[in-house]
Amino acid sequence: MNQTGYLTWAINNTRTVWWHDSVEQAELEFGLQKGAIGVTSNPFLSYAALSKNKDAWAKEIQQVLSEKPEPEKKAEDLMRIAITHAAGLLEPEYRKHEGRMGYVCAQVNPARAAERKTMLEMAKRLHTWAPNIAVKLPATFAGLDVLEDCTAEGITATLTISYTVPQVIAIAERHQAGIQRARQNGVEPGHCFAVIMIGRLDDYLRQVALDRKADISESDIRQSGLAVTKRAYSIYQERAYDATLLVAALRGTYHMTELTGADIIMSIAPPYQEMLLSEDLPREQRIEAAIPGDVIERLSVLPQFIQAYEPKGMEPEDFITYGVVQTTLAQFYESGWKLLENFQLE
Repeated sequence: MNQTGYLTWAINNTRTVWWHDSVEQAELEFGLQKGAIGVTSNPFLSYAALSKNKDAWAKEIQQVLSEKPEPEKKAEDLMRIAITHAAGLLEPEYRKHEGRMGYVCAQVNPARAAERKTMLEMAKRLHTWAPNIAVKLPATFAGLDVLEDCTAEGITATLTISYTVPQVIAIAERHQAGIQRARQNGVEPGHCFAVIMIGRLDDYLRQVALDRKADISESDIRQSGLAVTKRAYSIYQERAYDATLLVAALRGTYHMTELTGADIIMSIAPPYQEMLLSEDLPREQRIEAAIPGDVIERLSVLPQFIQAYEPKGMEPEDFITYGVVQTTLAQFYESGWKLLENFQLE
C-alpha cells in the first residue's frame, strides 16, 4: 500500500486543493494539519460547533444570551462566535496565500434568499467579523445581485445553494461585473467561490428518476453531479473566469477522485477526510476523463438534469424554483438557523 494518503498525494501533486467542512475546533485543527486551506460552513455546522464547545465558549455565548436579542440577531451573534474562532485559526493561511485562500464561510439567513436589501446589509456585517470571511450567499436571482454589489465593495463571497452549470456561469458573470465596478471606483474587488453541491444534486435526481420510473441506474445517478461539474469546469477554463469552483456535499470518495487534477476547491467533511487519507485509492488525475455519452443520454430523459447540465438550461430568475434549491434552503433554516435562534447554554 502507498504510504502517502490519497488526499496528501492530491494536494502535493495536482492543482486541486481542499477546504475543511466544519467549524468545530478539534476537527478543524486536524483538517489544518492535513492540508486544508479554507473552511466551509453553514448554520447547522455553526450550531454543532457551539454545542460541542459550550464550556470553552461559555462566556461569549452567555454575553449574547444575556442581551436577549431578537431571534434572527441572536442566531447571527451566536454564529459569529463559531465563525470568528475558525477565522483565527485560518489567518496564517490567509496571509500565506495573500488573501486568495484561508477563508471561512459565514452564511446569511437562508430564510432571506429572495431579499436583496436584507442580504446585502447582513453581508456587510459578516464581512467585518474578520479579514478572512467569505460571505455565503444563495445562488438565487437576488443572491446574484448581492454578489455583484459585494464584489464591487471588496467583499469576498461564496455562492451556495448551487448545483447547476447555469448557476455557476451566472455567478462567474456577475462576479466579473462586480470586478469591473470595483476597479472603476479604485476598490480591490472581492474574490468569489462558486459552489456546486454535487452530492445534493445526485440525491435530487435520484428521487426524480424514481418518481418518473426512468430507466436510469444508480451508476448513472452517481455520475450526474460529476457530469455537471466537469462541464462547468471546462467552461470556466475556456472563459478564464476569476471565480473559483468549489465542490461541496460529497457522497463518496469518487466525487474527489474523479475531479482530482482540476484547479478547484474540494469541500471535504471529516468522515470523507478519513477515507481519503486512509484508503489506497488510485493516484491519477481524472478531471479530463469524460463521462460516457450513453450515461449522459440516459440522464437526459430527466428535464431536471437538462436544466442542470446545459449552460442555458435555466435563467437566473428560475434558480429559486429548481427543486433542490428549495429543499436545501428549508433544511439550512429548519435544521440550522432555527436551532441557533433557540440555542441555550443549559
